[in-house]
Amino acid sequence: MKYASVPLNQNQNGWLNPDLSPTVYPTLIGDTEADWVVVGCGFAGISFARRLANHHPKLKIIIVDSACAAESSSARNSGFIIGLPHNIGSSTAELKKAQSYRSLLQEGINQLTYQIERQGIECEWENAGKYHCQVDAANQRVLKEYTDNLDAMNEPYQIMDKEALYQKLGTRFYNKGIYTPSSILVNPASLIVGLANNLPDNVTMYNYTPVMAIRHGSVNQVVTPFGTIRAANVMLATNALSRELAPVTSQQAAMATFASITAPLTAEQRQKLPTMSSWGLTPVNAIAGATVRYTQDHRFLIRQHVTPALNGRITAAQTYQATLLHQQIFNKIYPQLRDVPLTSTWSGTISVTRNGAPVWGELKKGIYTAGGCNGAGVSKQTIAGTLLADYALGIDHPLIGAMQELGQANYLPPSPVLDMAIGVSLMKERYLGRKEV
Repeated sequence: MKYASVPLNQNQNGWLNPDLSPTVYPTLIGDTEADWVVVGCGFAGISFARRLANHHPKLKIIIVDSACAAESSSARNSGFIIGLPHNIGSSTAELKKAQSYRSLLQEGINQLTYQIERQGIECEWENAGKYHCQVDAANQRVLKEYTDNLDAMNEPYQIMDKEALYQKLGTRFYNKGIYTPSSILVNPASLIVGLANNLPDNVTMYNYTPVMAIRHGSVNQVVTPFGTIRAANVMLATNALSRELAPVTSQQAAMATFASITAPLTAEQRQKLPTMSSWGLTPVNAIAGATVRYTQDHRFLIRQHVTPALNGRITAAQTYQATLLHQQIFNKIYPQLRDVPLTSTWSGTISVTRNGAPVWGELKKGIYTAGGCNGAGVSKQTIAGTLLADYALGIDHPLIGAMQELGQANYLPPSPVLDMAIGVSLMKERYLGRKEV
């Protein structure tokens, strides 16, 4: 039997608050049975399990994860909860289905808002909006297409020049930007831990329980190192990780992104900047450019560098190289703050599809998935998990149609062809976005 690869990041998540004490869940020891097994405790898996449990409180639902919520990819993202379509690299695939994406993303935000208020989850939630910025003054295509779609959706936005951006961001690195109010900033680790710790009583969580294989049948057998779970239904909330678990040819690839965070700025260092509130910035080319945040406690986050991670494993050497790169980028954006040190660098995985469409639905009788986040996953994966639960139970929801209108991800070839194709695609994006860093 071929066993699934187990994700591994040889670095520590910089979002983890020392005061955060996530609930310690046991490792599965021994064999058991369930009505549903959810593999993965990120935003899709958590929202799927909650929806199932709320619909049917007598269902026995088990969530297993190779690590825990605090170390998941969901906890390692940049903390943007985006309510509008998002472009990845030079692609504007989501913008072409803007109305469907907008309704889905807004409902994802609504559900998260309800949960944090109901459960009292402290996660630095802030309705701060988002700056979408470009460095290259000559390239107007992506921003023009973005504003055209915002106009079509009657969404408010503000176009900002270099000087206006300086007053908000403290840097003249960017030539032009678009501010949209429909985004929320959070500490993603605190958010996903809070959601995982407040699941209904009929959901059982097992941490540090990697799924090594799934034996498909009328009753599926979910194989872990120290026990097997027998269940009629399985939901794969693994995005592109552990591709060996899916019963069909993969349509998504795992990519690792890296982020670094600085020490809190001192009062003297803050005097080198205009008076600023916390903010978040995404680049016009998310592969080549840098995502930047200024947090409530006066730290800067830099996320840049994307590399293939088809088996989900990131080495310490890769993290070190990312640290050096991030320091160079930070010094370029904020030359007046060269004395501000980076204190942590970490990686997280995103799932990328060829055409920007998700991988969503029933893969095989009794096997479901919600994947293909394409790098903007908090609100998207929250609603994808919720709708998948309704779909699996045969419960009508008006947004299932919008989810299906997004289409399905295209076929991806196996390795080594896939590895070469990803390498070529990354080279192309870095070339197209070479002036954005």
